[in-house]
Amino acid sequence: MRNDSYPKSNPMIRVILHYKIKGVVVRERQRVWFSNTNLYAYMRKSCCKTCRKTGYLYTKGMVGLDSITTKSVETTEASKIEVRHPLEPLTREEIAASVAILRSYESSRTALRFVSVTLHEPPKELVQNYQPGDPVEREAFMVLLDNADGQTYEAIVSITGNVVKSLKHIPGVQPSIMLDEFEECERVVKANPEFQAALRKRGITDFDLVMVDPWSSGNFGSEEERTTRLSRTLSWVRTGPKDNGYAHPIEGVIAVVDLNKMEVIRVEDYGVTSMPWKPGNYTPDSAGSLRTDLKPLDILQPEGPSFAVNGHEVQWQKWRFRIGFTPREGLVLYTIGYEDQGKLRPILHRVSLSEMVVPYGDPGSTQRTKNAFDAGEYGIGMLANSLELGCDCLGLIRYFDAHMTDSRGNVITIPNAICMHEEDYGTNWKHFDWRTGDVEVRRSRRLVVSSFSTVANYEYGFFWYFYLDGTIQLEIKLTGIVSTASIPFDEKRKYGTVLAPGLYAPNHQHFFNIRLDMNVDGPNNSVYEVNVKPESQSDDNPYANAFYAESTLLSTEQEAQRHVDLATGRYWKIANPSSRNSLGDPVAFKLIPGENAWPFAAAEASVTKRAGFVTKHLWVTPYSPEEKYAAGDYPNQHLGGAGLPEWTQRDRPVENTDIVLWYTIGHTHIPRLEDWPVMPAAYTGFLLKPVGFFEQNPALDVPPPVLKHSCCAM
Repeated sequence: MRNDSYPKSNPMIRVILHYKIKGVVVRERQRVWFSNTNLYAYMRKSCCKTCRKTGYLYTKGMVGLDSITTKSVETTEASKIEVRHPLEPLTREEIAASVAILRSYESSRTALRFVSVTLHEPPKELVQNYQPGDPVEREAFMVLLDNADGQTYEAIVSITGNVVKSLKHIPGVQPSIMLDEFEECERVVKANPEFQAALRKRGITDFDLVMVDPWSSGNFGSEEERTTRLSRTLSWVRTGPKDNGYAHPIEGVIAVVDLNKMEVIRVEDYGVTSMPWKPGNYTPDSAGSLRTDLKPLDILQPEGPSFAVNGHEVQWQKWRFRIGFTPREGLVLYTIGYEDQGKLRPILHRVSLSEMVVPYGDPGSTQRTKNAFDAGEYGIGMLANSLELGCDCLGLIRYFDAHMTDSRGNVITIPNAICMHEEDYGTNWKHFDWRTGDVEVRRSRRLVVSSFSTVANYEYGFFWYFYLDGTIQLEIKLTGIVSTASIPFDEKRKYGTVLAPGLYAPNHQHFFNIRLDMNVDGPNNSVYEVNVKPESQSDDNPYANAFYAESTLLSTEQEAQRHVDLATGRYWKIANPSSRNSLGDPVAFKLIPGENAWPFAAAEASVTKRAGFVTKHLWVTPYSPEEKYAAGDYPNQHLGGAGLPEWTQRDRPVENTDIVLWYTIGHTHIPRLEDWPVMPAAYTGFLLKPVGFFEQNPALDVPPPVLKHSCCAM
């Protein structure tokens, strides 16, 4: 358990620490608080403004100190660090060592940027056959961008062997936009004379209060989009340093930026629209009178939590799995299994967010190109929050940090990027025998593993739940601030909702694709679509009340491209034909859809071509380690057709083999007044439930609740 004591009033500064690994000097950026002799190294801002107000100061550059001296120190070689499992995430030392090895190998490249540095995951067979004590070769997988020539490269670096194993040029692609590119882009745009002139036309003269959000440019067929690394920026302005700038859009102005050269190519000005100046703040001091009758709700576990953690392996109530994290996908879960009658039975090898896209539905000049691939174009993990007790998580919490690099190769850490805790979840099962007066009831509990990411105005929470009865659930929470635009004060626009005079939020959708590498009681699985069908009236069904579940095997990739269907109660069953229960049926889990949506962009729309995965709710492919992302490896500025639509053209067999399910979740957002100025969380997701996997209710052995003070009546 970690319950760190943070300083309450000390300045934070940015420093560059230098140290040596394998004789190579490595830089590591940290933002740190100084408090007497204590050094608190935390990378990201805290969870909410309320927390920051109580003492978490956040700034850039030197604050409160005249100077600071750093020195080089020798560290333990990363290759000698003990690693307990092949899927353990890279440590800070391993990341720094891999960067140093790559830099030494490519010393002539002075404009190289590190898009991502992650664990190069070992082959599935090695992981599944691994025994404690087996040797583990640690490797890093890198995506690199050379600003000098605009070319993209992929590298595999052996940290164990201190060698670059491969360096491959990937032609004609653009990697994701990096976090420091965001900061640099905003700075360059605000300093541009043409952009400043456009602001003055709109009565804006204090450029320090201007917010510039770099949006990915997409690809609409131009030569510029094919050859130049671009961002199309949208802008807002604050009325003060802490004002919600999204209440004041700067309409009609787009700065197009070459991110490799980091210079403004042009400023597009589509005409002046009056600025909406009504405040849209949401902090306690701007919310008016706060409720006074909301009593504290404390979560107490006097005997500690029911989970155990060994490195990144988690054991909880017969569940066992591993936690990982990547800059692109964010939270990753590996080797999920459930202990049944003394045997650990596998269910999933790997599950993560594969891709997400947010297409907007307004054809206006500043809105029509808005469709962000928040994983593939930005990195949902790179944008993860540092979660804090009382804001994001309640109870007895176990946090996990996430280590990665900035684009210069400096090691950064997001403290508390992942939160794990237990929650009471009401009734698990109950029955009252009215003849005997006996009642049996069991409480439900779930283990929560979660992460939150902020993508400019929006927040996304990814919550994985594990239940006592063998159920797995993904719940995605959407909150934050809706993207806004300005319109004339006397106008309403059919493509969205007016939030205040002159302020408007366009309609949009959110699509998430989840990659599920299935392993139900073993590697060879098959998928069945199950539809509930009514039976016509007949001699066997005289009252016309009969209905039944019909299972259909999906044997090839083309057959397995499916949609949700509420009319038939459709779900999909992942079965292992080689593993059967006592009744002779294949053991299985079923995927039950939650809320979902169809895409409203037309088939010929650019976003539909680039995000082809949104056209189907279910895809099934044979396992291939190269196929990880539903829209392809590099969706940024890609013309389209990559990923699932391309792979499944081969129509490979998916029956009784190692398969991957790709499930697409859609959420349509027609904004409401109640979504302003900050949006109450919306929820979407799906369930995985056992079907004949167990011989009976696996939660029968949950003990009855102990009647303590928590069960008393008032």
